[in-house]
Amino acid sequence: MKFNWKFPTNELSEDLKKACIEFEYQLRPKITKFLLEHMDTECCGDLTCFHFDVDVLSKWVWIGEETPKGYADKIRADFDTEINGKLNFSALAS
Repeated sequence: MKFNWKFPTNELSEDLKKACIEFEYQLRPKITKFLLEHMDTECCGDLTCFHFDVDVLSKWVWIGEETPKGYADKIRADFDTEINGKLNFSALAS
């Protein structure tokens, strides 16, 4: 899986780099577990086809556009609630 970090500025301080690394260490096992529970055997094998965008300031994670549509559709309904801990209002609107 790949994380696309969204920063408020183009310059990255050492503190911000460190915070991103620490946040990724928290996210990776959580998202891996989520994917294994929701994808069964219908996955790309090693999870490399999954991309996630991460807003560094809000620590909000969403499914990246590079993730194959079929996989994204399968996990979208539960992703925000389980990963971000918040209700997915965009899923309710559709």
